[in-house]
Amino acid sequence: MRASISFCFDTQHSPVEVKQLIPAIMAMKGKEGCADIVRVSDNRTDLICFALDAGARGIIVPMINTKAEAEAVVRACRYYPMGNRSNSGVRGEWGEHAAYRDYLDTVNRDVMIIPMIETNQAIANLDEILSVEGIDVLLVGPSDLSIELGVALDYPSDTYQAGPGQIAAACKRHDVVPGMYFIPPGMDPNFYVAKGFKFFTVPWAAWAAKGVQDGIAGITARSSPAL
Repeated sequence: MRASISFCFDTQHSPVEVKQLIPAIMAMKGKEGCADIVRVSDNRTDLICFALDAGARGIIVPMINTKAEAEAVVRACRYYPMGNRSNSGVRGEWGEHAAYRDYLDTVNRDVMIIPMIETNQAIANLDEILSVEGIDVLLVGPSDLSIELGVALDYPSDTYQAGPGQIAAACKRHDVVPGMYFIPPGMDPNFYVAKGFKFFTVPWAAWAAKGVQDGIAGITARSSPAL
């Protein structure tokens, strides 16, 4: 199975405002096979609209606990008649040269909608949340979920692992992709793959730094004088 790559811009736990992401998102324009996803800080129509107007192809919304909250996320991401997103012209790479109705329909079909599951209340409401049409991925927030389960950051514990297990099983019932916002420290990613998880965020800073270091090492090795 071929993995697809997206860049996730986090505006929940960072000082960056959504509108400041426009240059970064625009820099990705035309890059085939790579999409941009924004995690907003709250389930608010204005924050979701700002991110989508900046050109995001997907939206992550934290702390979704009920069916009504999930429905609000979907409505905010989609144009009428599937939602109530306010129109501000063609945004992002959604068919700039297409007829306008085609643009609207493309967004409604292709925008990636990703609620986060991070609480006991959300786990109790999994089937209701997943019954909402339009959800593409259900994303586990590992640290907040572990705190809610009473085993703060104790990711290997059976108590914690029961939570993601329930989420993966519910996603399978509803044909929704289960995801992990990050691989908990010390855990093997394949452990979650075996549970059915198919969507992950990875620590790009560390991966990028390693790539730069490897590149420099290669240049140094090739440029070293022969003895």
